[in-house]
Amino acid sequence: MKNIMELYNSKFGIYIIIFIIVLFAGNATYSYAEEITISIPFGAFNPELNTPAEVWYDPSIISVNIGDTVTWINNDREGHTVTSGKSSGRFGWMNKDFGTPDGLFDSDRFMPNESWSHTFEKSGSFSYYCTIHPWMEGMVTVRELMPDYPHDSFGNEIEKFPVIQDTPDQMIEVDLTWEPSVIKTHESAKFIYQFYNSATNTNLAQMKYDFVLIQNGKEIYRDAGLTQVGGDYRNFAFDDSGPIIIRFEGIASTAGTPGEKSVGLTTNKAVRTAEFSTIVYDNPEKIDHEQMQVRPAQRLEFYYELMVVIILVPAVLLVAALFWMKKKSKTVPTSSSPI
Repeated sequence: MKNIMELYNSKFGIYIIIFIIVLFAGNATYSYAEEITISIPFGAFNPELNTPAEVWYDPSIISVNIGDTVTWINNDREGHTVTSGKSSGRFGWMNKDFGTPDGLFDSDRFMPNESWSHTFEKSGSFSYYCTIHPWMEGMVTVRELMPDYPHDSFGNEIEKFPVIQDTPDQMIEVDLTWEPSVIKTHESAKFIYQFYNSATNTNLAQMKYDFVLIQNGKEIYRDAGLTQVGGDYRNFAFDDSGPIIIRFEGIASTAGTPGEKSVGLTTNKAVRTAEFSTIVYDNPEKIDHEQMQVRPAQRLEFYYELMVVIILVPAVLLVAALFWMKKKSKTVPTSSSPI
């Protein structure tokens, strides 16, 4: 009996070990996280214009995926921080403004040859700076893994366009296509749609409607339209990522919908809607960084240009002043002495 129990325990233990190995191996198979390194170069500590550092964080602006880990390595000669939030700008420190942290992540001070890492678990654009040297700033853009096929807001694949929806009364069919099929922020998306008679499958002209876009529960766009030959389109560029609803409201014919009396909208108040959905993703290639100062303001070339301006402008003004004085002296009449 004892031998049987030992055999049972032994086999059971083996099964547990195999189960754990398979479990972790399975997780590893689907893990796409990467580790990205950012260097803090020598000279980043120096607020002067001409420093050995070409940039304060190298690279200063990067794009990563959700789950990626970013490691900052201090190759400078002074301690630094990596603190999420808004820096004070190029010269804010002179007014004792050392930036405004937002509390998302903070390395605290780490010294030369030390490093600090942070794993990004959600999408978005995260600016950061050094609280000790607030002229230093950078940005990490974290993007979601985008599917390469069109889908609704639940992630269900749309096998072909157009997507078709009927109004609740089954009177009107709305066909919708969007281009590109996977929508990204800061990139124009075109929504193309047509209205049909659901019973006869004939195209409907002179259809009045409101085209509405709703993102993250908030209406962000509304425009009234009137189709001429049954179809129409709208272009829109999204500033934010997240699920969207494309809704058509108040669909009705100005000449009367088939199956109803031929009356105008002044007397026909039939309200019909159709609704579609998809997801907008962060665009890693089109993000506005114009307000960020990611490198020492100007390099040595700036001084040469500045010297030319300092010398040339006063010289031109001096020549102009001398020319004006010489010209004025010739035009002043000389006074004659009395006889």
